[in-house]
This record gives sequence, structure tokens and C-alpha cells, in this order.
Amino acid sequence: MAQAPTREDKFSFGLWTVGWQGNDMFGPASRPPLDPVEAVHRLSDLGAWGITFHDDDLVPFGSADAARAQHLKRFQGALAETGLVVPMVTTNLFSHPVFKDGGLTSNDRDVRRYALRKVLRNLDLAAELGASTFVLWGGREGSETDAAKDVRAAMDRYREGIDFLAQYVLDQGYGLRLALEPKPNEPRGDILLPTIGHALAFISTLDNHEIVGVNPEVGHEQMAGLNIVHGIGQALWQGKLFHIDLNGQRGPRFDQDLVFGHGDVLSSFFLVDLLEHGGYDGPRHFDYKPLRTENMDGVWASAEANMAGYLLFAERARSFRADPEVRAALDTALVPELATPTLDEGETAADLLANRSAFEDFDPDEAAERGYGFIRLSQLALEHLTGAR
Repeated sequence: MAQAPTREDKFSFGLWTVGWQGNDMFGPASRPPLDPVEAVHRLSDLGAWGITFHDDDLVPFGSADAARAQHLKRFQGALAETGLVVPMVTTNLFSHPVFKDGGLTSNDRDVRRYALRKVLRNLDLAAELGASTFVLWGGREGSETDAAKDVRAAMDRYREGIDFLAQYVLDQGYGLRLALEPKPNEPRGDILLPTIGHALAFISTLDNHEIVGVNPEVGHEQMAGLNIVHGIGQALWQGKLFHIDLNGQRGPRFDQDLVFGHGDVLSSFFLVDLLEHGGYDGPRHFDYKPLRTENMDGVWASAEANMAGYLLFAERARSFRADPEVRAALDTALVPELATPTLDEGETAADLLANRSAFEDFDPDEAAERGYGFIRLSQLALEHLTGAR
């Protein structure tokens, strides 16, 4: 029996997830529009902690100020009634045709200026709603042909834009951090900052890099054929995991946005183990799409499935870590030894060169005969995951 989610689990959902109507390139919507107020109440009833949104999810693009105020008033009323929080806000710079060549890196300077104004308005809203993270996904920042984009100039403009937005946050005294969301492709043929590593390298060049981190998505890294657990591990190591999008993906294909755990199951297990035991204390945010086959009952069932799956992985990870056989296998694999510094405290190159045990007396052939037992470890993880232990 799956554990019931509570607010302490910090589960959050994008308004665009449960609100996705099932439209795609090959067919129109298969579900009716979802009122954001209903989304708040239904997610709260299911045990969620937070809800997130793009500006255009909550307020239709081009709405007059009076209409915008009314949409926000209704939404904030629902938040007050349920106690649901808004931990993250983001801005849509990809849907309207004006952004067909990107927002912050469009070749058109006027579009870039418009994009900045759109983001500034939503930064103000994010601060008003008490969000702690503002995500920036550059889904249209890229190209389909290398002839169309000077990547060096595009990176200059990208940096200029993020520097400008970060400085605005600091100048306004907002308690916000910016999080860049990498993705390799779709909707653009090739997107700038395609992976966690690209984003981290870019962040290091920013003026206010200390308030800029990453919002990795499981499926996005797996679309690139990369190991999401490694990527999240590095982001945690660098103190840059500001937020995370959880979903399911089966290999390097289109962005499937499956329910979390309905893609690569073992990877999901190890990711939850890392998040639960690796020092991450932020939202467990689900960025998925209910299958187009589902009616609204299926939408809420899919929301429940995300939370239930995460809790199941977390319980199995605790079981895995508490198993004496696992601890013994970890010792055999020398996993704890990796935490021991390679050099002694204060050891210099001269000291190492003088230490015969490190080279002259070290027998590489003997060391090469040692088995690490990684298969045993992996099998134990599988047995815990499947409930065989």
C-alpha cells in the first residue's frame, strides 16, 4: 500500500501539467480546459504542497490589466483557502510566434527587449506570491541551421539577459534565485545550454552567479543520452541544484514527460535515493503530461501516481540503505573509501614522490586482480526496488 503524501514531502506540480489538454502536433485537445482554481483545490486534496506556473498558464497572453488582476485575485484566493504555496514561477518565452527565434537570444533586438520586460513583470509577481525560485527555460533559444545563429553573439546576449535579470532581483531585494533549465532539443532543432554541464559552465561566467543555479529535468538529460543521477550529483556538489523537474523518459527520443517512475525505473530509484540522502531540501516538482488517452479522472490519477511513485522509491531507498548486506557490499566495493582524500593533510608533491608505497612498492597487477562487486550492489538495489527484500 502506497504511503499517502503530506505537505512535508514538498510535492509540487506545474499548472501546465495537470492543465495540459492533450493537444499535440497530430491532433487537437482531448480534454477541456482546467480552471487554475480547480487545479489548486484538487492538488491540495491529493496532498500536494505547491503549485507552479508560467505567466501565460495563469493569465492568458495579452490580457488587459483589469482581467489580469481578476485572474490573480481568484488564484490567490484559492491559495489562501487551501494553504498551497507557490515555490516557483516561470515565464513563457516560447509559445507565442513572436518568440519563434527565441526570447533572450532572438536575432531581433526588439524581441529581446520585449522578452526582458515580460520576465521582469513575472519576477515581480513571483516575489509577491512568495516564490523562492524563478526558472528560465530557453526552449526557443537555438536554431535549426547553423547558418542562422552566431552562437558566440547569442551567448553574449544570453549572459547579458541573465545578468540583467539577476541584478534586478538583487536591486529589488527579492528573495529569489534564478534557475536555468537545460534541454537538448524540442521545440528548436538544437537548444542553447542543452545539458546540466553546459548550464553550469555558462553560470560561472555571470556577474551574479551566486544566485543563479539549475533546474534539471529528468527527461531532458535522458533525451541527450546522459545519466541524470550523475548530473544531479554534480549540481548538488556545486551547490547549484535550486529546483528539479521529475518525470519519466525512455531513452533519447522526443520529450515524453511520462509520470515519474514510468520511464527508467532503476534510474528513478537511484535519483530518489540521491535526493533523499544527498542534502537536497527543495521541492519535489513534477513536470509531466497526463497521457492524451485520459479523461479528467485520469489526470488526477496521474498526479497521485507521481507522488505515490516517489514515496515508494523513497521507502525502497531507505530499505536499501538499512540492509546489512548492502552495507557490507558497499564496503567490498570500497564506496566509503572514495570519501577519503587521496592525499594526506598537508602532503606535497615532494612528499608523494618520496613515498614508495604510492608507486615503487605498489603492485598494479595485484590491485588489478581485485573485484569490486558492483554487480552484487546493483542486484541488491534491484531486489530492494522490486520488494524481493
